[in-house]
Amino acid sequence: MEEQGLLIVLSGPSGVGKGTVRKHLFEHYNNDFDFSISMTTRQQRVGEVEGEDYFFRTKEQFEEYIKEGRLLEYAHYVGNYYGTPIDYVRETMAKGIDVFLEIEVQGALEVKKRMPEGIFIFLSPPDLDELKSRIENRGTDLPDVINQRMDKAREELQLIKYYDYVVENDSVDAAARKIRSIIESEHLKVERNIERFTKIIQEMM
Repeated sequence: MEEQGLLIVLSGPSGVGKGTVRKHLFEHYNNDFDFSISMTTRQQRVGEVEGEDYFFRTKEQFEEYIKEGRLLEYAHYVGNYYGTPIDYVRETMAKGIDVFLEIEVQGALEVKKRMPEGIFIFLSPPDLDELKSRIENRGTDLPDVINQRMDKAREELQLIKYYDYVVENDSVDAAARKIRSIIESEHLKVERNIERFTKIIQEMM
């Protein structure tokens, strides 16, 4: 029996470097993850491929998905819906492929309600001063917006207790290596391998 793939959820405060760490992980420490493809109602752009870049759907189709409970999580942003289709995630995992989600904290907690068997990793800043410095260095937010992000980060840090692991992003490479090690360890858990070894033992008797 083929091993079921894992659902790996990476989240943390805005500015902590989720996207940077995830990209580094995929480029240097992984050959077998599937980055979850989102569904959206926005217009398909030139060069974008259905089922590779996004699943493109109409507003009515998307709202039907919401109504039927077929999304792990979703959000409405700048006039369009974006979300994670649960069918795609489950079908990919059934093929033995790990699915990787990189989402905000609230979205991660919504996913945990639907798929508590997932592996939930909280990416933490070394400290709040460093987080504020990273947000400021992006140069995209006004001071009052930065303060709002910091207030939100303080709230989100208190939610670490709902995660399985916490990884400090003091170095992108070190954080990526730790996440890879977590995933490898999860694959070696007895509960994920018991059927295979039970069969081996039965064949020996």
